Amino acid sequence: MLIIGAVVSAHAADGEMLAQVRARGVLRCGVSEGIAGFSVHGASGAWTGIDVDFCRAVAAAALGNPDRVAFVPLRASERFPALEDGVIDLLARNTSWTLLRESTLGVQFAGILFYDSQAFMVRTQGAPPTLAGLKDAAVCVQKGTSSQDHLLAYSAVNRLNLRPLVLESAATASAAFFSGRCSAWTSDASQLAAARLHAPGGPQAWVILPERISQEPLGPAVRGDDRSWLVLVRWVLFALLTAEELGVTRANLAQRSHEAVVLQALVAGDEVDRSLGVESGWMLRAVQAVGNYGELFDRNLGPHSLLNLERGLNRLWTQGGLMYVPPMR
Repeated sequence: MLIIGAVVSAHAADGEMLAQVRARGVLRCGVSEGIAGFSVHGASGAWTGIDVDFCRAVAAAALGNPDRVAFVPLRASERFPALEDGVIDLLARNTSWTLLRESTLGVQFAGILFYDSQAFMVRTQGAPPTLAGLKDAAVCVQKGTSSQDHLLAYSAVNRLNLRPLVLESAATASAAFFSGRCSAWTSDASQLAAARLHAPGGPQAWVILPERISQEPLGPAVRGDDRSWLVLVRWVLFALLTAEELGVTRANLAQRSHEAVVLQALVAGDEVDRSLGVESGWMLRAVQAVGNYGELFDRNLGPHSLLNLERGLNRLWTQGGLMYVPPMR
């Protein structure tokens, strides 16, 4: 992990964010404190996860080097202040895109990196078959998340009288739940699946109930005062999806980069490059750094990971999913 430099400015006019990142030579990326599959700081000191890979793709596009990233671990309650105060340039921390956040916090979401949903985990022994069996139960939930609001709303509508135990961080919520302070823990289904991997008694001792009480479109966010930076980050994500549609991978990119269809889809053109203030070939650099979206998913969340999550809604639109790229021209 690179050392984080001093905050240059908490706000940036159009085009200034990229200029600041390039002058610093480092992209400061806000990530979680540790969620398997999304962002984890390993014993070797290396960060891994789909959010981490996305940060590296942006660094490759903006700076020409995917390693020029300083990862900043943040609690959920810290993430938007860190973005607003200029502590980070990009927030890639399993964060749900909501109208309230965009309208009141001065942030813009660049797109959806992962479609998730809110779930509940309970102990397998004596587990209720449905959420109705949790009536009057204490439920662990992390402070500063949409999960807290959805829990209260679902409880009220269904007259379950669920009693939230609001914890400061994912780590404290996990500890409280596994120590028996709560009958259930509610969060994004992917986060619960990650926590269950290393839970006391092994994964089989805990079960995620079948109901889902909210949609959680997770994606990267930036401050809302720099349109060019937003567009750059957004189209890095679209480049990774486009590459998958075309069958372009990190392994075959060099071989296929001269094909007309690849050039048309993954080379923005001089006018766009000048508008964004970025060196040409930035989408190709992003793909070369981390691979296409399917590669990101498979190694961090899918069959090549411990989580082994189904692709589901995160499939390309051509395969029955929701991942869709707007036209470049």
